[in-house]
Amino acid sequence: MADEFDDLKAAMDVATPSADPLKKRGNIALAEENFARLQGSERAARQTLQKGRMSRLLDGGMTMFHAMTTKGGLVATTALVAVGAILVTPEGRSLLTPPGDFGKPETVVVLDEAAQSRQERQSGDAPGTGSVVATDDVSGARSQEPDLSRRERSDLGLSDAPSPSTDGRAIGGGSDADRGLLMAEEPMMEAEIAEDSFALDQSATSQLAPTEPGIAGNIAAAPTAKRVAPPSDMIVIAPESDTEAYANAPDNTLKVTTEDPVSTFSIDVDTASYAVVRSSLTNGFLPPKDAVRVEEMVNYFPYAYPAPDGEHPFRPTITLMDTPWNAGTNLVHIGIQGTLPAIEDRPPLNLVFLIDTSGSMQDANKLPLLKQSFRLMLSELRPDDEVSIVTYAGNAGQVLEPTRAAERQTILAALDRLEAGGSTAGQAGLQQAYQVAEGMAGDGEVTRVILATDGDFNVGLSDPEALKDFIAAKRESGTYLSVLGFGRGNLDDATMQALAQNGNGTAAYIDTLNEARKVLVDQLTGALFPIANDVKIQVEFNPAEIAEYRLIGYETRVLNREDFANDRVDAGDIGAGHTVTAIYEITPVGSDAIRNGPLRYAQARDDRPAGTGELGYFKLRYKEPGQSSSILIEEPIVPDMGAATDDVRFSVAMAGFGQLLRGGAYLGGWGWDEAIAMATGARGEDAFGYRAEAVNLMRLAEALDR
Repeated sequence: MADEFDDLKAAMDVATPSADPLKKRGNIALAEENFARLQGSERAARQTLQKGRMSRLLDGGMTMFHAMTTKGGLVATTALVAVGAILVTPEGRSLLTPPGDFGKPETVVVLDEAAQSRQERQSGDAPGTGSVVATDDVSGARSQEPDLSRRERSDLGLSDAPSPSTDGRAIGGGSDADRGLLMAEEPMMEAEIAEDSFALDQSATSQLAPTEPGIAGNIAAAPTAKRVAPPSDMIVIAPESDTEAYANAPDNTLKVTTEDPVSTFSIDVDTASYAVVRSSLTNGFLPPKDAVRVEEMVNYFPYAYPAPDGEHPFRPTITLMDTPWNAGTNLVHIGIQGTLPAIEDRPPLNLVFLIDTSGSMQDANKLPLLKQSFRLMLSELRPDDEVSIVTYAGNAGQVLEPTRAAERQTILAALDRLEAGGSTAGQAGLQQAYQVAEGMAGDGEVTRVILATDGDFNVGLSDPEALKDFIAAKRESGTYLSVLGFGRGNLDDATMQALAQNGNGTAAYIDTLNEARKVLVDQLTGALFPIANDVKIQVEFNPAEIAEYRLIGYETRVLNREDFANDRVDAGDIGAGHTVTAIYEITPVGSDAIRNGPLRYAQARDDRPAGTGELGYFKLRYKEPGQSSSILIEEPIVPDMGAATDDVRFSVAMAGFGQLLRGGAYLGGWGWDEAIAMATGARGEDAFGYRAEAVNLMRLAEALDR
């Protein structure tokens, strides 16, 4: 048995190759190299037990701590470390300094009303005592602030508002920065702190709800509170005041027909005023008087006036009815209905969204609501329509090149990336938007810039008149401009109106997502596709029948008599399916309601035309889109024209609502109860609840007006 194993062993020895010394040494060297390489990190030195100075001190301290096990030793060492920290570190030394020297009089700085000097007095002295020193050091130091515009200061959280003094007056004189300092009258006490907090709360609330009706931009005055001057190294900035500005004019006056028988004005299909009024009332305060434009209150609602059936793109309907607020007078109600072409027949659409992304647009009811609004609008575009996005904030830039509406996700992604920040370079944005629009325009296509902003252009070309000239020069290219306003507090309605009126477009105010749907979805076709340009109305009243008259609303749209036939004078436009309403109050000859008595030294006039039965003569001029010559429509106004339908009576109720908000100078004893009753009785078919909402707004206004 052993021989077999020996034979097997011998056979295996023969089969096994002999060792190669050179290869063995190579393998061992490779193994050592791999072992060394795989230890630790290749990019840094291998860790060792060597420690730095602080680490060794810590280890020594821990060793000492573990070695000293008695309570007395621990207490002693801890106390030594604490005392050393207090004596050595600046924070520790500050603990040894008392918060104030109660034995030494306190110095309080008081600015006088001219902000040119300061008064140093001891704490407890009566106001007006103490030494007076120049405040050049204060104003000089603060004059180093950059010269910021109103919008830039708003974006940075600063304010131009004068700070109230302790007697309720604003600090006059000095720089804007000087006005940011709060006044000091007496040393601070707990009661004064509470009083001051109440005043600040009232100031913050007043920015949302100005309590002086009829005055744009007023801030409710807070209760008088004593303010303690800030330390010399602290700058206290007063809250920003309401900077809203509205485009309006005094109410149209009552005209004597024998002296001024002709009334001429441009039509208006804007609706911004009604939405601003709603925003004010739902926030608990009456709107400023100048924010109320009666014609926009009336034209906010859709009406079913008779549709056009002839060669003209719209049809006027004239109705006579008794005046609800003034016995002895009548109303001449003019309703214009535009034609609504089939959606499939509309031309291709090119849209440039010009979006304000300045710092003041960060509020939830501004840029975030704007994004949601444009999302709704995209769903109404046809696949071949094109969209581009230009933004402006300090500088303008194109964030989305012209993109087909079919690429919805690309457009939405560009919208979602928008963020608010910076000042407002409105002119630069307009210039780039028009440049992009001109590149998108094609034959037979409609191109429009939609400007979305809170309205305050304060960098570059910010004057409304200058902006008007700029837009007027650009509208000849065929690109229309519409304006959407967002947010409150610094809404510059005057600028928005100047842009829209001169850009052959419309102005709307978006305060809710429902309003965005109404403007950008339900009324999209009318807002973007015009059927008539430069629409003007002229009414001549017959002195033999009508003694006096007045146009209700349209104060900012009044034209000169000679402008009616002048095709170079710009006027309002009518979009597809739009309705326009105008209302005159007329006083017949011999009525007891005549307000203007005869003049003592006026010559008796026997040259008045004999009674013809005509109360007046209605004329309307318009241009077809792209044409330079106007077309005339005319018809006489005779008694008993038309029928007072629910649409007619509701529009009259809204005219009364607007006049009540503006003071109701011509309404006599007709008030909120009568307006609410008339609107409620004329609601008719109200598919979307717009008229029901208006009635509720009237009830709110009545409660707030008590």
